[in-house]
Amino acid sequence: MPLLSVIIPAYNEQDNAPRCASAVSRILDSHNIDYELIFVNDGSTDRTWLRLTQLAASDDRIRAINFSRNFGKEAAIFAGLGAARGDACVLMDCDLQHPPETLLEMYNVWIKNRGEIDIVEAKKKDRGRENPVYRLFARLFYRMIGDMSGLEMRDASDFKLLDRRAVDAVLEMPERLTFFRAMSSWVGFRKAQVYFDVGKRTAGKSKFTAKVSIKYAINSITSFSSAPMQLVTVAGAVTFLIAVILGANTLYNKLTGNSEKGFPTVILLQLITSSIIMFSLGIIGYYLSKIYEEIKRRPRFIISEKLNFRDDDRNGGKCGDKHNGR
Repeated sequence: MPLLSVIIPAYNEQDNAPRCASAVSRILDSHNIDYELIFVNDGSTDRTWLRLTQLAASDDRIRAINFSRNFGKEAAIFAGLGAARGDACVLMDCDLQHPPETLLEMYNVWIKNRGEIDIVEAKKKDRGRENPVYRLFARLFYRMIGDMSGLEMRDASDFKLLDRRAVDAVLEMPERLTFFRAMSSWVGFRKAQVYFDVGKRTAGKSKFTAKVSIKYAINSITSFSSAPMQLVTVAGAVTFLIAVILGANTLYNKLTGNSEKGFPTVILLQLITSSIIMFSLGIIGYYLSKIYEEIKRRPRFIISEKLNFRDDDRNGGKCGDKHNGR
């Protein structure tokens, strides 16, 4: 029977981690599925790691990775993928807003079409009780990044199943600034889809505040598309067009004797061009900062502790080095 790896990033989820482990284990055990749960503690400041330590002690199928500090959900995803031994891997959230029943549905689709389907994506039927403004910006974000990258990103989420072949392809991508949702689409392979209703969070608060969401959106767009750089060219073309129109108007007024005293047109042009230049430099500078982060080649994460791992595990040397998260 194939082994299923369920990867669950966790940040300050001391109450949700035991619930998640119990819910996922119960539904997989009831269907006799061979599995492992890999929790990745992303530098939590509460008692999440203690809870994971207790869970790992009670069941050797529950494995846990502890980061030395908070490296972000993207790093946690790749740590889990790198440590997984399964023939297929599922990513899901710890707060149970990704229903375990949908996990089972994805697994069954993969089993029935094994060798034909490599990725099973879970898409939201709706976005639950989200703030309407947040929902609007989320749709705009995915439409924007989809148009920029040429990938279908509408209603995308991290909740998906990847066959081992797809997992290995994603892990081979060398960039340090990652965007898993887009990367797992970029590798291609044959896909299937299932749909789910977003579950209700039973404990804790969402970590995706407005500030975090905006930062995540900017990092995702710039790490997976160079389209914002083209805004510089567009801004230059628009500025040139405005300059030609204002220049022609100024020349006409001069020739007809209707020119005003002073240099309002010159001042206006300077304001427009200066703002465009500063805006363009800001975009270029942001991309340069991302290039700087990439060329330093620092590891995506650092692991301080691991539970229920062996040296002969798949990718053990790659992800098992305490000081190397590559």
